[in-house]
Amino acid sequence: MDMGHESRGEKDAMTVEIVFALVTATVLAAAVFAAVAVLSLPFDLSGRTRELTLKAGAVLGGAAGVWRVVRVLVRFDRHRRLGR
Repeated sequence: MDMGHESRGEKDAMTVEIVFALVTATVLAAAVFAAVAVLSLPFDLSGRTRELTLKAGAVLGGAAGVWRVVRVLVRFDRHRRLGR
């Protein structure tokens, strides 16, 4: 990206895309964490196993969130460079 030569509209579009990426990443991360937490309920986990399951859900949720941000921003940059 050649920062400094973008019009105001292009900068606004980048800002909107960044916010979109962060919001959808947050929702995805929360959904992944919730899915892991809910799926662990029927198994009646206790103590250390439950703690490890929740930590695994948090790690998976975080990874899914980062993946979403990268995917959205790379896609946006590709479309921007192609002039779409």
